[in-house]
Amino acid sequence: MRQVVISGTGVFTPDEIITNEELVAAFNKYVDQQNELHADAIAAGEREPLEYSNEEFIYKASGILQRYVMDKSGVLDPNQMYPSLRQRDDDEPGIMAEMAIKAASEALKSAGKTPDQVQAVICAASNHERAYPAIAIEIQDALGIDGFGFDMNVACSSATFGIQAASDMIRSGSADCILIVNPEICSGHLEWRDRDCHFIFGDVCTAIVLETQETATSDNQFEILSTRCLTQFSNNIRNNNGFLRRSRPSGTDDRRDMQFMQNGRLVFKQVVPIVSDMVIQHCQDEGIDPTSLRRMWLHQANKSMNDFIGRKVLGRVPEPQEQPNILQDYANTSSAGSIIAFSQNNQDMAADDLGIICSFGAGYSVGNVIVRKTA
Repeated sequence: MRQVVISGTGVFTPDEIITNEELVAAFNKYVDQQNELHADAIAAGEREPLEYSNEEFIYKASGILQRYVMDKSGVLDPNQMYPSLRQRDDDEPGIMAEMAIKAASEALKSAGKTPDQVQAVICAASNHERAYPAIAIEIQDALGIDGFGFDMNVACSSATFGIQAASDMIRSGSADCILIVNPEICSGHLEWRDRDCHFIFGDVCTAIVLETQETATSDNQFEILSTRCLTQFSNNIRNNNGFLRRSRPSGTDDRRDMQFMQNGRLVFKQVVPIVSDMVIQHCQDEGIDPTSLRRMWLHQANKSMNDFIGRKVLGRVPEPQEQPNILQDYANTSSAGSIIAFSQNNQDMAADDLGIICSFGAGYSVGNVIVRKTA
């Protein structure tokens, strides 16, 4: 069977940053407006007043200090509180394609590949800006790649599920080289007016090049030893928006469940053991001692979750370099988070060092990719 390697990665980071300080200031203005608007109902006990957010609460709950976004002006406007992204003409590149092309160009360069050497594009992301044509096909066309492309969505696990799909296709001979892109505009599906979650997400796009080991020329390669995916249905992370929205009796009402929703405490309680046990079992099934992992590139959703998982897998508190966090700078970027961590924290790995890329999220879904640094 053909060996598959990750030969290149790329990260597109938006220009605009929202700090916790800016976010809290805008949110608290919104709170003042709403409490004043509904003052009579609040006084009558018919409505609970909204509570302020604060920077200490955000950092303690998540470990996040800032986030990158495609547009900050709309998010920080107390009268709007969502990004302002213009409607593009059909003959223009979509915003997800635009982000992906930038990340893909960086990944191809690091892999030493040109578009004519790629046979497929997978656009794996937690949300897609339209139903069809597939974003992947638009990216494929823009880059000048022959072959095929398709979109896939497994929420925060989309990137690792995409790696498994691409690895299987390369091993079977369906393609020799595949580009995976993860354009995540999480600011578009976040409810910025909800104190419990308004700080969670940011925008970014990552890209990964997978190819056969015999064709790889990059000086920084990671052999994919094994992949594993798991799904278990749960409603604890959900977004009910979709194309059937206008067909329902409520029409286009701005219902809360049309944006990101989660029961954070229950997610934490249920997901941490699922992920920890799966990583340990996956390693053991491959004859690998989990404590020998040199690096764990985990999904970047919550620092406390990652700390618990790291301790369970390694049997001790991980050193910072063993379990790198990028959450403080990027916030939760859904499927892209573990790939940012991998892309920015792998150059110091020595030949034969073992690591695992692990993502987890809505579904529930968990995706593992065990890799070994090549000589």
